[in-house]
Amino acid sequence: MNLHLRPLQRDDILEIVAAFAAIGWNGKTEAQYERYATEQEQGRRLTLVAFLEGRFAGYVNIVWEPDYAPFRKAGIPEIQDFNVLPEYQRRGIGSALMDEAERIAGERSPEVGIGVGMTADYGSAQRMYAKRGYIPDGRGLTSDDRFLRWGDMVCVDDGLILWFTKRLG
Repeated sequence: MNLHLRPLQRDDILEIVAAFAAIGWNGKTEAQYERYATEQEQGRRLTLVAFLEGRFAGYVNIVWEPDYAPFRKAGIPEIQDFNVLPEYQRRGIGSALMDEAERIAGERSPEVGIGVGMTADYGSAQRMYAKRGYIPDGRGLTSDDRFLRWGDMVCVDDGLILWFTKRLG
């Protein structure tokens, strides 16, 4: 398997957008990856991309100062927007991306964080993170960046998140 991981380059953007459009994920826009590239150039994020046999297969981000306040206050980088195209799943690409993201995050912090959605769409991610040693941060669920309390009513969608951390090294 000829797998190559490296930081996002602006020349990758159109290929990435086309790959997601081909599977019907039209929310993955050129503007999103342009923002990732700009934030990477500013040192605010690292977007690792994976290419298998020269074809785009997936990516993951490390955000150095996350929006999630408990991570930001504690200096915990966040792994986010982790995606492997369906045709490349179950080949070790996701594990390779996560291994490298954790290695790089570990150069700056003894801990890394991640948020995961609560619907079945995120089931494989939930299992993967648990197997990799991520544990809930103990603060409960958030909905659209708001901490939930007993009795709150929420819409179950991509904004419903449980946050996890992992000790590195």
